[in-house]
Amino acid sequence: MATDNIDDIKCTSSLECINLFDNRKNIFDRIVINGFSIISFIMLLLLTVIICAVTFFRYVVQGDLYGYEEWVKLFAFWLYFTGAAIGAYNRTHVSADLINAYIPRGFFKNFLVFLKNLITVGVCLLFTWYGYKFFIFGYLGPLGTGIAIPKTTVWRIGFWVGYLSVFTGLAYFV
Repeated sequence: MATDNIDDIKCTSSLECINLFDNRKNIFDRIVINGFSIISFIMLLLLTVIICAVTFFRYVVQGDLYGYEEWVKLFAFWLYFTGAAIGAYNRTHVSADLINAYIPRGFFKNFLVFLKNLITVGVCLLFTWYGYKFFIFGYLGPLGTGIAIPKTTVWRIGFWVGYLSVFTGLAYFV
């Protein structure tokens, strides 16, 4: 069981401490997080291969891989937002939680933790809505009719492919 109060965490071995934060209880979470992990790993490998290939072609062969930056941006978006969703799920993001550090236990601390969580959920919902609108803009185009869909210059990849990663990653935060 994960908790917001640092004082409540009692474990004697590292395995017990890890098990305190293991909240993968239902099959949906396991499937989605494992899917995000696979996507993140594949994107990491692809980015590494592309950047090594670009370096090889540029400095050894004296050539250029035309349009590679379109793929790099796309893969980086997927890596960043799936990784962010994994971090949010595991509660491993860096935070400066001054409430738990300086305010003693009691009603006031519980109220501030509740207020912090409420504001966080509100902001996540707002950004998820904007992520959805962002995706729909890229998928249907600026007119909303499927005409003039924004695409990359060289490879003609629809922007919606990258925008989908933003929406998917943000949707899992909530």
